Amino acid sequence: MKRSLQRRSFMASIGAVLGTFALPAQAGSYLDRAALLVNQAGRDADYLRARLTDKDLAKVIHTLASARVKAASTTPVPKEVTLAHPHLLLVLENYERAAEGAAKGQTQRFLIYQLRARDEERVLRGVLKQLGWPLPDTK
Repeated sequence: MKRSLQRRSFMASIGAVLGTFALPAQAGSYLDRAALLVNQAGRDADYLRARLTDKDLAKVIHTLASARVKAASTTPVPKEVTLAHPHLLLVLENYERAAEGAAKGQTQRFLIYQLRARDEERVLRGVLKQLGWPLPDTK
């Protein structure tokens, strides 16, 4: 009986320790995914901005931007960063709209949505920082 109680106590301790490590791992994985999506979207938009007259390039970047929005929309979101996730979606949606504008030859629309995406990225980073989970640098 005493041995069984010790074993249960030991197993409960192990479970508590493993549970402590599981939450940061989930938030860390989310942050890695978010950083990858945001940084690649920004790089694509910067690349496209230097080549706004290339509609074929804009179509490719729009396809990539749409895929990023879909990926972010379906990714698991740990409860620690739930408040920041809508901002991630807004960043990516604004980059997608910017690329769509470029694909349609709407330079001003591209510039407006690129600026909105950058502004929203600052909000995303600020919210994550307040939550204690800064977005990692992918460089």
